[in-house]
Amino acid sequence: MLIRSEPSGLYCEKGDFYIDPSRAVDRAVITHAHSDHARKGSRSYLCSTACEPLLRSRLGKNISVQSMAYGATTQINGVKVSLHPAGHILGSSQVRVEYGGEVWVASGDYKTNPDPTCTPFESVRCNTFISECTFGLPIYQWPAPDDEWQRMKRWWQNNRDHGLTSVVHAYSLGKAQRVLNALKDIEAPVLAHPSIMEMLPAYTSQGVSFPKVELADADRILTHKGKACVITPSTTAMEKSLGKPDEWEATDVSGWMQVKNSRRKRQLPSGFVISDHADWNGIIQAIKASNAEQVYLTHGDGTLLKDWLCQQGLSVALLHTGDGRSEDW
Repeated sequence: MLIRSEPSGLYCEKGDFYIDPSRAVDRAVITHAHSDHARKGSRSYLCSTACEPLLRSRLGKNISVQSMAYGATTQINGVKVSLHPAGHILGSSQVRVEYGGEVWVASGDYKTNPDPTCTPFESVRCNTFISECTFGLPIYQWPAPDDEWQRMKRWWQNNRDHGLTSVVHAYSLGKAQRVLNALKDIEAPVLAHPSIMEMLPAYTSQGVSFPKVELADADRILTHKGKACVITPSTTAMEKSLGKPDEWEATDVSGWMQVKNSRRKRQLPSGFVISDHADWNGIIQAIKASNAEQVYLTHGDGTLLKDWLCQQGLSVALLHTGDGRSEDW
């Protein structure tokens, strides 16, 4: 195997490097800057150009990073490595590894739906494709993102009409920027948690548009009470600044909203089905487009997807990597 799974992550022995290692290693190739894929402590990192500022923001400004443009190639101990758009978040990459005429692609996390905040997914042909399957069940088939954004805008307007502050729970890297971009044409106060604000310069440097965004602190929340949309990770204590429970309404933006009775919905009054991962159809589309003879499924329960793909004549196996958790849904 050109790439195999080890306790530290996906390992290419010929090149002596790891892809998204789960612990510190000498040489790490990083698909994107989410913390379940990019961890501190490695001696050196390789990532895409757009990923580098996000990686430094999360792991430290002084880490040793080599970054390169999509499609460019580098040699690591005789193994040819290139990075290609994954469409997951800004700077997210698939890792193409070539040695001795054999080509493997490790997808990292990806989505095939268009997203104006990052470079669209690019199909890369290979012999072996390692695909995520976070939402690898037929029930997960995403509605059109534009329809969900319009629903969100109507929800926010309805809250303003009733004097309620709107609170959108969105992960600080990737999802929050998609929400902000979708709301860029609305002339109403938009506030964001500090962890979200920290990531915005990397996005604007790549030409991504946002509305005027103010830091979400207690004073600004009070100033814009009943009018603002507050974007915040769901794990923060910001709700203490929002006033009485009947003065604001919160919602989640997640692929898990596809399942109406999911415990992740936490009885919220509404939810928007927007995911930074491929749905069932998107995964199948990506696998077929890779033209791979061998497919490995990881990051999710791929049992049903494996059976379906095998019925289509593909050679498919399940691959365990790391702890199996995903930082963003």
